[in-house]
Amino acid sequence: MSATGGGSAGALSRVVAGDLDTITSAALPWDDLAGSGILVTGASGMIPLITVLALNAANDRHGLDLRIYALARSRERAERQYGALLRGGAIEFVEQDVAAPLPELPGVTHIIHGASAAQPKRHATDPVGTLTANILGTRNLLEAARRWGARSFTLMSSAEVYGTRPGNAGTAADPDAGAVLLSEHDYGGIDILDPRACYSEGKRASETFAAVYHAQYGIRYTAARFGHIYGPGLALDDGRVQADFARDVIAGRDITLNSAGLAERTYTYVADAVSGMLTALLRGEPGAYNVSDPAGLTSIRGLAQRFVEARPEKRLSLRFAEPEHRFATSTAQFQGLDSAKLAALGWQPRFGLAAGIDRFLSHLEQLQPGPTQENPRPMK
Repeated sequence: MSATGGGSAGALSRVVAGDLDTITSAALPWDDLAGSGILVTGASGMIPLITVLALNAANDRHGLDLRIYALARSRERAERQYGALLRGGAIEFVEQDVAAPLPELPGVTHIIHGASAAQPKRHATDPVGTLTANILGTRNLLEAARRWGARSFTLMSSAEVYGTRPGNAGTAADPDAGAVLLSEHDYGGIDILDPRACYSEGKRASETFAAVYHAQYGIRYTAARFGHIYGPGLALDDGRVQADFARDVIAGRDITLNSAGLAERTYTYVADAVSGMLTALLRGEPGAYNVSDPAGLTSIRGLAQRFVEARPEKRLSLRFAEPEHRFATSTAQFQGLDSAKLAALGWQPRFGLAAGIDRFLSHLEQLQPGPTQENPRPMK
């Protein structure tokens, strides 16, 4: 695989190789996939990319005789990411927009749907495309699953489906007030007329599509509700804070926050996220599973401090664009996920926050040492 670009996982990365070894060594019923054809959509995105690599590694390790279809819109980008893995092995690239009619793919027995605009900047600049990829793409794939007689459909969903719940947000004075980890049934409100609801509502509708196709046509499904994921495969220009912080540390710059950074999330390393999704696929019942490391619960400022502390030799600092007292009235948002349902299937995260951040930075340092941008924008 190519080792270029912050978004490339890099098959030659020692970190990625170790991650794949961890995923494929999990005590899962891998033989249930033997002889399968697996379609993974959005194959250039972080989680789908690591999923394709993990399935390919499991194929080699467990002798599964898989055919893996990696579907994405750009062959050029996929060639940079996968390189030689697309030539002559178990992975076959499919250049396709999931919102358009799908080609016939012989032998597909499992569909893992990850094609979606996860970057917040895309939600703002292309809300129509964001909503379309989720709703029409999901419907196209479920129809294909029905037509092909596929055995399972897995949706890469999001914590965004939970919306806002009264009582689960703290304040600047007390960021932990009312903080309760969200279970799979803790739904809250979403302003459906806000264009930025395109992602949240798109994921909600996608899950409902999967549920009704299961009820009406018997297509077994799981929805993996990911929290905030980071690690190899995350592009440094992604726009989410975990990418911004990594970019600054790699460049040797102090991290600057434009807010008090009180919003709390559960941050999960990508290898643990993929392992959790595969656990739900291979062991779970139809339904939704939170895929999140509860021990990774921290505020944005806490995450920034962890990134700073991960490379003490660089002597970086956490700074604020405005004096901290200017943020005294800020409201913190809480989005921590409870993974007890997934843990009951035997899944446990292997990489804590400190270890995961170190692995992410080590991966980036191996692939692209030195500054990545001359004049980055301030962190959010």
